[in-house]
Amino acid sequence: MAMEVSKSLHFPLSLLFLLLPLLFIIVDARSSSFGVGNGGNHEKGLLQLFQNFPWKEHGEAVVNCIFQKPKITKGITTLEMKQRDYCSGKITDLEKIFQNRIILDAINVNSLLSHVKSAIFPGQTHQLSDSQIPISSGARLQTLNYIVTVGIGGQNSTLIVDTGSDLTWVQCLPCRLCYNQQEPLFNPSNSSSFLSLPCSSPTCLALQPTAGSSGLCSNKNSTSCDYQIDYGDGSYSRGELGYEKLTLGKTEIDNFIFGCGRNNKGLFGGASGLMGLARSELSLVSQTSSVFGSIFSYCLPTTGVGSSGSLTLGGTDFSSFKNISPISYTRMIQNPQMSNFYFLNLTGISIGGVNLNVPRLSSNEGVLSLLDSGTVITRLSPSIYKAFKAEFEKQFSGYRTTPGFSILNTCFNLTGYEEVNIPTVKFIFEGNAEMIVDVEGVFYFVKSDASQICLAFASLGYEDQTMIIGNYQQKNQRVVYNSKESKVGFAGEPCSF
Repeated sequence: MAMEVSKSLHFPLSLLFLLLPLLFIIVDARSSSFGVGNGGNHEKGLLQLFQNFPWKEHGEAVVNCIFQKPKITKGITTLEMKQRDYCSGKITDLEKIFQNRIILDAINVNSLLSHVKSAIFPGQTHQLSDSQIPISSGARLQTLNYIVTVGIGGQNSTLIVDTGSDLTWVQCLPCRLCYNQQEPLFNPSNSSSFLSLPCSSPTCLALQPTAGSSGLCSNKNSTSCDYQIDYGDGSYSRGELGYEKLTLGKTEIDNFIFGCGRNNKGLFGGASGLMGLARSELSLVSQTSSVFGSIFSYCLPTTGVGSSGSLTLGGTDFSSFKNISPISYTRMIQNPQMSNFYFLNLTGISIGGVNLNVPRLSSNEGVLSLLDSGTVITRLSPSIYKAFKAEFEKQFSGYRTTPGFSILNTCFNLTGYEEVNIPTVKFIFEGNAEMIVDVEGVFYFVKSDASQICLAFASLGYEDQTMIIGNYQQKNQRVVYNSKESKVGFAGEPCSF
């Protein structure tokens, strides 16, 4: 995601996450889904459409969002992760929320891709239309869907989890302008461990942008190390950087640099702020590397009320994970111009056991792809999407088609069906690492009556744009980020806490 930071730091933001309804999955002898059942290396998954469908069940529910205590095992800290919508008060129209998110996702991806393009190839970005976000901004706020609870200065704070953001920040008192949050605002005056970061300190000076800015302390009258993050929809967070004690389960991190937001506006729901899990020196991953070894993983929860996933920090002993397939790894591709993001080489895609025969995928180098928890729908280059669509329609023939919706142009009317067989989709990365897309990640439910259900993949506009593996295809996956060894791992896992 593109983001402009004035008077402070450049924070490319790739904001987390979106997930759709909990759909009960059963498997037969041909199934390769990661849902309920024994799985296998076969061709199709059986999706039961209306079991535990949440639209009507939770249409006007107000959910009391209480997090379970963190789990501490063998140096690994695991935090419960919840879907944000069910922790933000009354929900009145889920169908409209899901539809709007697809529309916003299209705008957000254009902004992200333009930012990537301008960073790697300055002056060669494709021009955006008037309806799209300008290159210098980003507005993924509607896809900030996963939250965890941590301690900051001895006070519990519920934070949105973001793998593409550097700075961890919370709303602070005194607050000139703050959006409504469920927990009390953090008051640094009540914390004996809070220390403001002076603008003249070496740490503040070291954090200034490498180009295009006069630095964090350009205002000679300023005594604090200020930050300002502006989003394309007018939302923002502004405040000062400071040191504070961060508590993750039973682990305490002293002198953790975070943002104390004094002026914040945006669609952050009831969360107190944001947790940055990107690769820069300011991110939580880097600041806690001496404790957790620059390793973290997540398993994204379903949307059903009461369901939860997990965010795990640290460790190389993953025996406590519930994965039902081995973790397979691929290397992170280093990109100096976009060092905060996680890039991988995609070397193959199969549908129902049939490998797509596309020259770009058949090359020895593979296709550079961005693993992005802030993008909802996976984006494929036009030639790969064309082959993907053709093969999927061939194997999913016999069902009524419908017009597309927003970026989704392969849609079906499945009313009258209680269950359907869908082809298994598999992504193959450099080193033969595999990510088998869970059955729930193949279709996007636009209509709650199943009259419009779309293939949850979309085409990019140009062949030279960077492909994106979105969060919708990461459901029921254990995704392991190991920055120390520069690798990412995937394993199927029915997500729970």
